[in-house]
Amino acid sequence: MNGLEQSVLSARPDFKAIAGWVRPDSTVLDLGCGDGTLLKYLKETRNARGYGIDIADANVLACVKNGVSVIQSDLERGLAGFDAGSFDCVILSQTLQAVRHTEQIVLEMLRVGREAVVSFPNFGRWDLRIQLARGRMPVSDELPYEWYDTPNVHLFTIADFESFCSGHGIRVLERVALNRGRPVRVLANVFGSTAVYRIEKRP
Repeated sequence: MNGLEQSVLSARPDFKAIAGWVRPDSTVLDLGCGDGTLLKYLKETRNARGYGIDIADANVLACVKNGVSVIQSDLERGLAGFDAGSFDCVILSQTLQAVRHTEQIVLEMLRVGREAVVSFPNFGRWDLRIQLARGRMPVSDELPYEWYDTPNVHLFTIADFESFCSGHGIRVLERVALNRGRPVRVLANVFGSTAVYRIEKRP
């Protein structure tokens, strides 16, 4: 493991699961790509090629510095600029909970990509449930914001996401639940802090 890979995986353990599902030489679209770290990592480890999309000026500049092709755009306006099946994989990592048009974005991901990978914090973890039972909105390492400054507009759990998929004709191909970077194999919705899904639209 080189220095870049080690630093990336320590900061974002969900990237390992995402990278493991991206086939070598794939075309990738990374939505809400931030500074382009994931795309850079996929390029170096999977020989992936593609684009990132982000609206923030600072993130677009950071992508350019990282050698990542980036389009400045607002995800909330959809992906109408891309034809169906334009990419092998469309990725939305740790962003789904912060977008307003959740249903539209997920379905657009599955229109533009042959499959999609989504990661998000699990609001159903046991310690968060305890905080709610005590009458307070939960705060954790994965959810460090207070109720008044959080960018998260949708609070949902692993069970909620799987119900959403079932109701929208979406097939779950693979799922990994993580806690402190380690896989959770039992009671994922209770003990998992982060969930990563590989999904596709049912024919």
